[in-house]
Amino acid sequence: MELTATVYGVEFYPVGKIIYYLDNGENLRRRDKVLVVGEFGLEVASVVTEKKEIKIEDVGYDLKAIIRKLTKEDEEIYKKNLEDATKAKYTFKQLVKKHELPMKVVHVRYTFDRSKLVFFFSAESRVDFRELVKELAKIYKTRIELRQIGVRDEMKFIGALGLCGRPACCTVFLREFQSITLKHAKRQQMMINPAKISGTCRRLLCCLRYEYDFYEKALRGIPDEGSFIVYENKKCKVTNVNVFLREVTLTCNEREIIKVPFDHFQKELA
Repeated sequence: MELTATVYGVEFYPVGKIIYYLDNGENLRRRDKVLVVGEFGLEVASVVTEKKEIKIEDVGYDLKAIIRKLTKEDEEIYKKNLEDATKAKYTFKQLVKKHELPMKVVHVRYTFDRSKLVFFFSAESRVDFRELVKELAKIYKTRIELRQIGVRDEMKFIGALGLCGRPACCTVFLREFQSITLKHAKRQQMMINPAKISGTCRRLLCCLRYEYDFYEKALRGIPDEGSFIVYENKKCKVTNVNVFLREVTLTCNEREIIKVPFDHFQKELA
């Protein structure tokens, strides 16, 4: 017998990972602010999915219940926390400059009860910030946590435009990042030009994943461009592979050009 639970999905920052929490009996709607126990303690999150049933074994973590929808008093506390976190972000920048640390603050937030102040930062390498933490603790009289994030997560916080001219996928709908390698670009017959296949974050474009499965399936059994094959007892060079016309162009005997349909190479795979 499968165990199920009634849950809502919430996010802790825009387009962040969806975390499921048990229904507490309140009638919640999307964009409602709720109080939950999160990674850093008592936190405010936004509801992003309607109430639904899920299999407990599919979750992968212990489910906790939503504490409550924010009351008017809670909203005032939350607003004050946001304002003070913004001020703390400015202070952090000044202290980083003072200590000459190679890091950039990206996001700052208080836990709801102000028991912890969390600074998210980006850096090219590991940073010794022990003295910085001590100074921050003296100023704010609470627990300080510094969390280093990757450049892709940085773009999610600050926003960016993609090469297509539209807002970057990570700021609109892409909640989790998948591994992207050069094989994704090569398989889609793209020129390996860093300026063309890298995003604002200086990492390979996330959209290289979107059509990869199509190319992987369409080009199964098809010889690579530049390779040599034997066709009708003649040694031929593969000079072009057109995935949309589904044909391979061969150059044989240095002069003869032959166009061969994909079916010739894939008939054994059917």
